[in-house]
Amino acid sequence: MLWAALLLPPGPDGAPPSDEALRGVATWALQFTPRVATSEEAVLLELEASARLFGGKRALRDRILQEGGDQGVSALAWATNSLAAHLLARAGIENGFKRPLEELLDALPMRALTAVAPHEGILSRLGCRTLGDVRRLPRGGVSRRFDKLLLGALDRAYGLQPEAHVWVDLPETFDARLELMSRVEMAPALLFGARRLLLQMCGWLAARHSGTTAFTLKWAHDVMRSKEAGQGGEITIRTAEPSRNLEHLCRLLAEHLAKTELKAPVGELWLNATEVVSLDEKIASLLPDEAQQGESLQLVLERIAARLGPDRVLRPVLTEDHRLEWMQMWQPVPMPLPRKSARKAAEPLNMPQPTWVLPTPLKLATRGHRPLYQGVLHLLTGPHRVEGGWWHRLGEGCDATTGHVQRDYWVALSEHAGVLWIYQERLASEETAWYLHGVFA
Repeated sequence: MLWAALLLPPGPDGAPPSDEALRGVATWALQFTPRVATSEEAVLLELEASARLFGGKRALRDRILQEGGDQGVSALAWATNSLAAHLLARAGIENGFKRPLEELLDALPMRALTAVAPHEGILSRLGCRTLGDVRRLPRGGVSRRFDKLLLGALDRAYGLQPEAHVWVDLPETFDARLELMSRVEMAPALLFGARRLLLQMCGWLAARHSGTTAFTLKWAHDVMRSKEAGQGGEITIRTAEPSRNLEHLCRLLAEHLAKTELKAPVGELWLNATEVVSLDEKIASLLPDEAQQGESLQLVLERIAARLGPDRVLRPVLTEDHRLEWMQMWQPVPMPLPRKSARKAAEPLNMPQPTWVLPTPLKLATRGHRPLYQGVLHLLTGPHRVEGGWWHRLGEGCDATTGHVQRDYWVALSEHAGVLWIYQERLASEETAWYLHGVFA
């Protein structure tokens, strides 16, 4: 078996870490294994079945060590059972596999085992200094003179008795709190504490195979505040697509905090996953994909929109409309269309589309019913008939003009201007006219 013990530092005045701190690290650890438990000041993980999933024991160890450090984990140890890993973490020994477990545990000071504490004075007078000294005492005498907890703990640490754990359940919702070590007066400085909460949230999302499209950071003002400041504030961050990428979420939050002003010093933070959706996992390929190494364009645009404002970064979206003027629409990058009202992408047309479109079609001169543009135009392909738009009212409230069109499009060749996109209006009241609408690159 492969067990890991993550040791949390003591709280203020040497007190044990709070249940809230243990629960936060345990929630983050659930992304690695469903077998997570807490014991005193440690979070215990059974990782035998998870090592291969995360790229092997070395890769899993490196990831837990790095992210665990961001969670405030002070020590990490590995062993064949949870109690042994816990004791080695207390002694600062990380690898419980480099030597036989009995040899490592025998050298530990006896106070490393919590069950020794009630009897430490007597055992010291008996000449015991290490766990090995206690283990070499006659078992019958130890059983009669001390309680059964001491022998039971020794046997579990040395793998002679099975262990029993109460596993941590994955919460249905994510709502975490963090008390800051000092009062924060500038909003950007809140990111240091918020990052720890975001890391916990990403671990919770990974365990649920989900991503978030909105999360809320709340803060409480210090009790020594003015009445005008209020009790605290909050900010909600929305993403264009479900994500649990820690660095991306931190960058988005940093951009918003840079534009936030605190009304009073802050002492506590809360983070809540407001909107959670199922995230489709990508199948990992056996071959490296260079295209997936860098940051996607969507994430870059989303970060720029957070900095400049959502109305300053737009993206084109194809719509189910064959009229060239309304074939695409522009909308803010981080605000996708609602799923129920989103318009589907247009089906591929059976005619080539121009690279450049004129804002207003240009009426062409004609010679003998043939259109002219820098010379006589030669019709190559067509007609491609487009009709519709009677539902689209323009200038509503001013006049009855609509966007209804009845056109026959042609691909034409100009000796000097190249390949053009022109159309002829159908059923026009006046003499049929030709218009230039686009140019092919």
